[in-house]
Parts: sequence; structure tokens; C-alpha cells
Amino acid sequence: MAAIIGLLTLDIYIPDAATLKDKRRVVKSLMERLSNRYNITVAEIEQLDNPSRATLAIAYVANQRAQVERVLSHIEAAASRERQAVVEGSFTEFF
Repeated sequence: MAAIIGLLTLDIYIPDAATLKDKRRVVKSLMERLSNRYNITVAEIEQLDNPSRATLAIAYVANQRAQVERVLSHIEAAASRERQAVVEGSFTEFF
């Protein structure tokens, strides 16, 4: 059976971040918690110089599309519950 790769892209707003250091603290914490909990790969891919915005790319691989959809849905929900960041948009792709 072929592997299914899911890619979830999250656009995040960090309202209390006045500096890049503030942003990095919030983004790094979120990335580490998601990675540890869901066994995913996550990277900040855009808006690197904007102190109040971040774009995260999250990849998950499994052998069933339903499993990938379920995990990415849980990840999006977990990110939406984040107190220091607001998920303003998301986009999911499958390969």
C-alpha cells in the first residue's frame, strides 16, 4: 500500500508579539508541543520577519488517508486552542 502524505498549512496571528523574540517564543513552543504530541514534522515557512504573524507547514504520513485526515484535524483543533496565537487560516493537501 502506498504512503499518504498530508500537508497542513496554518496561518497564525500572534497578537501579543511585539518583537521577533516574542514571536519565536510562542511559535517554538507551539511547534514543539504539536511535534511531541502527534509525531509530526513542522516548520515555520513564511512571514519569518513579521513579529505578529507566522505560517506553519505540518506534515504527517500514514498508509490510510482517513488516518492522515483525522490526525491533521486534531492538530488544527489543538492549534486553534492555543492561547497566545490565533489560527486565521488553514489549508490541507494530500500527496
